[in-house]
Amino acid sequence: MLNIHTVRCNELQENCYIVWDETNEAVIIDPGMRYANEKEAVKKFINDNNLTLKHMLNTHLHFDHSWGISFINHEFGLKPEAHGGDIDIYQRLDQQVAMFMGDESHEEIVPLGRCLNEGDTVTFGSHTFGIIETPGHTNGGICFYCEAEKVLFTGDSLFRMSIGRTDFPGGSYEALSRALKTKIMTLPDDVTAYPGHGPETNIGEEKLMNPYI
Repeated sequence: MLNIHTVRCNELQENCYIVWDETNEAVIIDPGMRYANEKEAVKKFINDNNLTLKHMLNTHLHFDHSWGISFINHEFGLKPEAHGGDIDIYQRLDQQVAMFMGDESHEEIVPLGRCLNEGDTVTFGSHTFGIIETPGHTNGGICFYCEAEKVLFTGDSLFRMSIGRTDFPGGSYEALSRALKTKIMTLPDDVTAYPGHGPETNIGEEKLMNPYI
């Protein structure tokens, strides 16, 4: 059985997820920790629960989902795993922060450890995540789907009753809409979706009520 712990990070209240099972092997999804208290909370939770972190996964590489990458790399020796379509924006993380936040950031850019594509899998403990490409919020947007547990991590592709913005560089409303309709809304209604911001939802409700679907 999957266990999911959420740490809300930075000014944008980004959802960083720590996910583990009965083996105590774990993954961290979208480590957006900017501040020392956020980083310490993540480290303390992992250590207090005797978790072995096996993967650092990113649904996309906007700054608010990436601020904690170098911290996880230094503390746990992991490199980020994400879609190669987002390498360009990731390498310009400091410029992202200046553009969208009017602030300075001086983060170390840790090279990607693995480029994830549609059909790839990520394993830890007794569980497997499948990779679903959902470009449109960014070129390299992906979702992580655990079919056995009916759990989906959607990043900024899908929110409760909304979808991610598509007016950023690399965004495309047409691409995101097409991916959501053909790949995500075809999943079972009882799949629980954990987004990059805001509360969880499920696919059945989104099919019926999301005005963008």
